[in-house]
Amino acid sequence: MVDAEPGTQPEDPSQFLTTVWELAGSDEGKARLFAYAQLLVAEGELRGLIGPRELPRLWSRHLVNCLVVNTLIGEGLSVADVGSGAGLPGVVIAATRPDLRVTLIEPMERRAQWLEEVVSELGLANARVLNARAEDLANEAPHDVVTARAVARLDKLLPWTAPLAKRGGRVLALKGEKAAAEIDSARKMFRKYRVTGAQLHELTSPLDGELTRVVELPIAR
Repeated sequence: MVDAEPGTQPEDPSQFLTTVWELAGSDEGKARLFAYAQLLVAEGELRGLIGPRELPRLWSRHLVNCLVVNTLIGEGLSVADVGSGAGLPGVVIAATRPDLRVTLIEPMERRAQWLEEVVSELGLANARVLNARAEDLANEAPHDVVTARAVARLDKLLPWTAPLAKRGGRVLALKGEKAAAEIDSARKMFRKYRVTGAQLHELTSPLDGELTRVVELPIAR
């Protein structure tokens, strides 16, 4: 049992508005998301994937925060999630978007093993796990979309993510409040990595109104 922070009650997803579940796409997507949340609650802290103070707000800070990214990804695309870790946002995307082909890239063996178990447990036929560093995947087929969350500053992240995106593809980097400053710091690298510009999306959570900031970096055709 996870103890909530003083004055904080664990979130009850059964009380969430319908607009939250619309992002999950279907009843099957909702069920897989519930199952994933249960796995994180049961093993996330034990495996060092998520802190105990984060668990009472698992849905708002992590799951719905990632779920809104679905609105930026078109149908039938291939997605590579760099530094998947606990599976955020890669597992959330794969669980709720069966139309996508999702590759979860994680360099740490124990975390990659966790991801393999999650993919198996949730029956994610559209997902696979690569235990590798993104920069070592020169022979990996390029993807339509490359995602990353809480991996590194944008100027450090760009060399790991942009080469995995196909021509005309995009990098979607989930960022914090300093997203705009990170864009400015990384601009000098745009030409080298074929980035044609940057757009900062501020996506509002239907759960609590908090913003998910996503930096979109289009790759030249």
